[in-house]
Amino acid sequence: MTISPSHYEYQVGGSLCANASSYVTRQADWEFYHSLKAGKFCYVLNSRQMGKSSLRVQTMQKLQAEGIVCAFIDLTGIGKEDVTAEKWYAGIVQSLVSSCQLGKKINWRIWWKERRDFLSPVQRLNLFIDEVLLVEIQQKIVIFVDEIDRVLSQTFSLDDFFGLIRFFYNKRVDNQGYKRLTFALLGVATPSDLIADKTQTPFNIGKAIELHGFKFDEAQPLIKGLEGKVDNPQAVIQEILNWTEGQPFLTQKLCQLVISKENQNHLFATQLIEDIVQKSIIENWEAQDEPEHLKTIRDRILRNEQKAGRLLTTYQKILQKTEVFADASLEQTDLRLSGLVVQQQGKLRVYNQIYKQVFNKIWVEKQLVNLRPYSQNFNIWVNSHYQDESRLLRGQALQDALLWTNNHNLSSLDYRFLTISQELEQRQVKYNLAIKEQESQILTQAQKKAKQIISLGSIFLAISFVVALFTNIQLSKARLEQAEADILLTSVYSQRAFDTSPFQALLQGLKAASKLQNLAKLSSVNQQTRSSVLSALQQAIYSIREKNRLEGHRDKIRGINFSPDGKIIASASADNTVKLWNAKMVLYCDR
Repeated sequence: MTISPSHYEYQVGGSLCANASSYVTRQADWEFYHSLKAGKFCYVLNSRQMGKSSLRVQTMQKLQAEGIVCAFIDLTGIGKEDVTAEKWYAGIVQSLVSSCQLGKKINWRIWWKERRDFLSPVQRLNLFIDEVLLVEIQQKIVIFVDEIDRVLSQTFSLDDFFGLIRFFYNKRVDNQGYKRLTFALLGVATPSDLIADKTQTPFNIGKAIELHGFKFDEAQPLIKGLEGKVDNPQAVIQEILNWTEGQPFLTQKLCQLVISKENQNHLFATQLIEDIVQKSIIENWEAQDEPEHLKTIRDRILRNEQKAGRLLTTYQKILQKTEVFADASLEQTDLRLSGLVVQQQGKLRVYNQIYKQVFNKIWVEKQLVNLRPYSQNFNIWVNSHYQDESRLLRGQALQDALLWTNNHNLSSLDYRFLTISQELEQRQVKYNLAIKEQESQILTQAQKKAKQIISLGSIFLAISFVVALFTNIQLSKARLEQAEADILLTSVYSQRAFDTSPFQALLQGLKAASKLQNLAKLSSVNQQTRSSVLSALQQAIYSIREKNRLEGHRDKIRGINFSPDGKIIASASADNTVKLWNAKMVLYCDR
């Protein structure tokens, strides 16, 4: 039957019916159909809105047309609130009875209750398949289990359910009837998510069906609805695929948006699609995302706050490098299941241009800021190639960050940042303790010696003027020693300040040198004190680098100013001259 463009409908969200005119047949359709027909266990595990449910509908229709009985179990319908293992397995049996039209042949509720006392729920499901399903139905049977990821939210383990599916496969060796039974599992999960016991998993005996975006030759059925709406439907479809990379939901949505626009014939395909994408999808995307698609991706990335930091950091690397090598890590797997990235030829990249513009660098940084209480310092540290230690956390900021990490699963780079911050904090604490101990020893020794001398001076003052004179000499010596201790402390402060502020270290070093110079005029100074001051001053001086020097005035500078554009400097000197400078030469001199 020929469908006119005016009656052509694109499906935006949800499953396409079996005879939908806009259904696009892909390589996966052929693989899924032929594998199930051959009796192979299959699983389709992919991100949402990639066409899994539509694929199931189409495949079921083809198999049923060839006399194969197809049962459909939607785990969403069984629910998860207050659902016990007893109710869950009973729901599986009810779905099988309904799908296979066995209601007139067996009262499944009575059958289920009669075996409750001596068989577990999974044992009863096993018995139902063996004694009822395979007995009442003699044709081939394919059981489709959709939304398989719903098992993740159950409060009880479902490893036995997957173990039972594997058991049915192994029974084929001993019971020919089980060769007629095949399973197809569909959902948004990975095999490792669904089952912890790898010895029971059916995923290492089944065939994985990969779902990819529409290719240009596969997308030809979509052109029919564009005829009469645009000048060049082929070019429009190609441009749509350039933006969506064939992502089924977005491709159908763009096609629908094109035919809903009026007076578009005068636009070239490139301009037409870009205008629609920008105005109807990307701009203010959260408000326009109906039915929800982009928000579904966002929520899958951010819903688990403990994992969000790792996912965002991994995605940020993909954005920065365009593509990264796939390593099957949990972070990469979760990103793939969100639909945001795809794996091609061993590398991960952002799925399409729409995702790249919506979930861009600014969006990622904003989400990380919301997650990290130390985001600003972290970003500056990363941008410095991990060299700017001034941005590492200290004191209460570090303690707050460590407390925050207790409830979050961070990236390796976050842990590196916090570990280095802790190491720096520990070094600083040890250094401070050492300085305090050194300060205490110096002051104690100086005070002790001064008190001893003062005490001796008081005693001998009553005895003799000569002794008093001697005491005065000793007192002067003590004061000099105290002054020397003060110089030594100032140099220690210079060394202490060096790690955090080289300029402050220089000021303290100069102060110590000035005091040393003044003291040297009155008395000789201990060589150890001289060495300490010199060492602190050298350390500070060598850490400061001169960038520019302006020479020309013969006396001190009294004033300086910059031009509005910052390119010219005016200086006024006590030698009665004003000079104008740029980066290379003196521009003007006025006396």
